[in-house]
Amino acid sequence: MFNLFKSDKENRPVDVKSIRYELLQFIKQELQKAEGGEGGNIKGLNLFINCPSSEKAMYEAAVYTEEPELFKDEVQRIADDYAVNLPETWLMEVIFDQQFPEEATWSKKLDVAFFIKTSKNFIKQSATAYLRALSGETDQKEYTITSEGEKVHIGRDKKAQGDDGFFRTNQIAFPSDSTNESNKYVSRQHARIEWNNDAGRFMLFADEGGVPPRNKIKIRSEKSEDIIKLTSTHIGHQLQEGDQIILGESAVLEFSYQPATNE
Repeated sequence: MFNLFKSDKENRPVDVKSIRYELLQFIKQELQKAEGGEGGNIKGLNLFINCPSSEKAMYEAAVYTEEPELFKDEVQRIADDYAVNLPETWLMEVIFDQQFPEEATWSKKLDVAFFIKTSKNFIKQSATAYLRALSGETDQKEYTITSEGEKVHIGRDKKAQGDDGFFRTNQIAFPSDSTNESNKYVSRQHARIEWNNDAGRFMLFADEGGVPPRNKIKIRSEKSEDIIKLTSTHIGHQLQEGDQIILGESAVLEFSYQPATNE
């Protein structure tokens, strides 16, 4: 059981707007402890949500699950109000249906807990992951990426010329001469994957060709089946096992920590 210490259930919010308000008030209360420029050591903020299934849709809407950068922007404004001075690379992670860590602070009004990652409580991790096309044709059947590697660029053709005239190398390439219809909707500079040491996760970012009004990027989570849209080049998505990355109209890459099995 996760809610043994909830003492204010009679005053629980009952709609999306009030849930969002209480979430931000709770986060504000915790961030105030770092008021006065003490936020430089903060690597990320984790919000754990373990609400009843009947309320999950409201919580998902409250944290803008489909556009997570909106909730991060709300938290950034709180940090700015209290001069917390979060570093540019800080991450906001909202985690559903996971047991609350003992070190996290639990809310009395909501089924949530909050944890501030710092350089002191951060443990560096390493990882290997694999990407393969479920729709569209790539120049390899499977790609291996590691936390020790460089950025992994995704786009149409191996060598792609951008609007500035310069070329870049797409390590994951959808050839333009392919007869596969999905390939033509992939931009030359569509996306990139980077390893984030602070989060211990691979991060997916949209590039200029992957944000509106150009071709788009959507992610479907295997766990929740939520659809997440990337609308900014500087706010990324933390990739999880089984995530499906949709590029343009129909090209799909699957992210996994497990290599493909030979059938």
